[in-house]
Amino acid sequence: MGLQRFQAVDLAASVFGGEAARLALLRALWPLAVGPDVARRSEVIALDNEALRVRVPDARWRRALFRMQRDILVRLRRSAGRLAPARLGFVEGHVAEAPKPQALAAAPAAVASAALLTSAGVIEDPDIRARFVDTAARYLGRAHL
Repeated sequence: MGLQRFQAVDLAASVFGGEAARLALLRALWPLAVGPDVARRSEVIALDNEALRVRVPDARWRRALFRMQRDILVRLRRSAGRLAPARLGFVEGHVAEAPKPQALAAAPAAVASAALLTSAGVIEDPDIRARFVDTAARYLGRAHL
């Protein structure tokens, strides 16, 4: 497992090798490293040398994150490997509200064939059967799009 983890980190380094891509990776990993509550109250703004700059709303948040710094860096290192920053720097200011996740667009309805309906007949639960038929019909009909 250690070798697989090392290979995955090397893959991340090769994909996110540039500074802009590295910053994008660290921004994406930030909520995983600090949790959703802290992520909503902080914002990754820049990568200066080996320090990840993070905006926080006030001195209280700056002190709290400073105390959490070691744990945050460990979590970032686990995910980003050698692309993780060596240290964190905090700046006080207005934290931009994170964009709300957009709902996925509904997929067009698919037509289930008689053979699919017959095969799905062995599924006892009507809700699971209906979801299976819908999913299988969309999968089988994808070539006609």
